[in-house]
Amino acid sequence: MAMKVGIVGLPNAGKSSLFTALTGVAAEAANYPFTTIEPNVAIVPVSDPRLDVVADTVRASKIVPDTIAFHDIAGLVAGAHRGEGLGNRFLANIRETDAIVHVVRAHDDASVVHPEGRVDPLADIETIETELVYADLEQAERRQERVVKTARGGDRHAIAETAWLQRVIEALQAGRPARSVPAPADAGDAMMLLSPLTAKPVLFVVNVDEGDDAVPSAIAEHAANVGAEAVAVSARLEAELAELSAQDAAAMRADLGLAESSLETVVRGAFSLLALVAFFTAGEDKPAQSWHLHRGLTAWHAAGEIHSDIQRGFVRAEVVAWEALRDAGGYAGARDRGALRLEGRDYVVADGDVITVKFTP
Repeated sequence: MAMKVGIVGLPNAGKSSLFTALTGVAAEAANYPFTTIEPNVAIVPVSDPRLDVVADTVRASKIVPDTIAFHDIAGLVAGAHRGEGLGNRFLANIRETDAIVHVVRAHDDASVVHPEGRVDPLADIETIETELVYADLEQAERRQERVVKTARGGDRHAIAETAWLQRVIEALQAGRPARSVPAPADAGDAMMLLSPLTAKPVLFVVNVDEGDDAVPSAIAEHAANVGAEAVAVSARLEAELAELSAQDAAAMRADLGLAESSLETVVRGAFSLLALVAFFTAGEDKPAQSWHLHRGLTAWHAAGEIHSDIQRGFVRAEVVAWEALRDAGGYAGARDRGALRLEGRDYVVADGDVITVKFTP
C-alpha cells in the first residue's frame, strides 16, 4: 500500500503547483481560495537508482518501483477546526494521511494574492499549526470522556490511557503538539486510537522565488524546534518543468544549476521523516521491485509487505546487500563470496538489502 502524504497550507501557498510538479498531473490551480475541494490524489513511483542496478545485475524482466500517494488537500484558514472554509472536511482528509507536507509561501510574487494580504511565512505556519492543535484538542477531550468510563471499571489500559490523554490535553492547551507526549506502553494503542494530527511527521516545503535554493533561517529554526524538517522548492518553476519532456527538463535544470527535481527533494524528505528503509526483491526473468519498511522491522515484516501468504509461510530469507550483489555479478557470485546469507524471521532489515524469502505455501 502506498504511503499517503497530505499536502497542506494556506490558500495560494503553492500546494497545487507543487502537486503538479510532483506528479506531472495538472491539478487545478487558480488565484483564489478553495480551488481544490476534493483532495487531488496521485500515485507516483519512487525512483531508486539502486533498483536499476539490481535489475541489471540479475537480468530481471522489468522494474517495479514502490509508490507514494500525494494528496493535494484544499487550503486551510483560521477557524478551520470550527468549520470555517469547509475546514472540518479538510481536517478529516489530513487525518487519513501518514505524513504532512506543509507548503509555506516565502516568495514575493505580487500577482499571487495572499489571504491575509501580506507575506509572513512564520505567521502562516502558526495559523496552520494552531488549527491542527485545536482540532486535536477537541478530539482528545472527546476521547477522554469515553475512556474515563472504562477506566472507572478498573481496566488498566484505560487507566493509563486516561492519564496520558490528560497530559496530551495539557500539552495542546499550551500550544505543544501531541508528538511531544509519547504514549506509554501500558496505554496500549492509545496514540493510534486518538490519531492526532499534530503527531504526524511534518516536512515544511518552503515555496521560494525562482533561483532561491535555501530555506530561510527562521523557518529552519522553527522546523528544528518542532521536530520537523524543511526543504526549499520553487513550486512554480517545478510545475513549468513538469510540462516539459524529461530530456528538456533535465537540460533546463542543468542550465539553472538544479541538482534534482522537487519530486526527489520532497520524497527524500518524506521518507526521512518516517524512518523507512528500502529493500529489493529480484530474480532472473522476474520483476525487480522496491519496497519500504519502517526502520527496525524484520525479515518477517518484509515478507508481509510482499504478500501475506509469504509472511504466513515464512521459513527463511536469503539476504545480500545490493552493493555486494552488484560487485559479485549476481546471486551465484555473491554465494561464492559468502555475501549471500541465510537469515531467520527476526533479522532486522537493513537499507538496500536484496531479499529472497523462502516460504511454505
